[in-house]
Amino acid sequence: MNASNIPIGRWYIGFGLFLILCGIAGYASNPLEAQTALISGGTFGTISAGWGFWMTRSKGLLPKVAAGLTTLMLIGAFIWRSIVSWQAVAEGEPKRFAASLISTMLIASVLSMVRLLRSSKNM
Repeated sequence: MNASNIPIGRWYIGFGLFLILCGIAGYASNPLEAQTALISGGTFGTISAGWGFWMTRSKGLLPKVAAGLTTLMLIGAFIWRSIVSWQAVAEGEPKRFAASLISTMLIASVLSMVRLLRSSKNM
């Protein structure tokens, strides 16, 4: 087992759990209109935690590449959704919680990508 993969693997397990909790929080804030928050948070949270678990058990680069590609997709989606959400807030719609949650998920995704890239330099 590659000991250098364990810290980033644990980070990604935590990142995945964070995404799941954000999905639950988004759904709980507006159950009638936020079913997608629960689905996407649960799905991508589970996938990210899975990459993390795989990293803790693997010497290879493949789980890091998979986690990186997934995280890049999340960053793109969260940039788009945060822009749309903050525009809605600026227009007076009551979406401040959703916009803040999506922006927080964007920040967590960027931090995860930075950590992943730094861990790959140590290989």
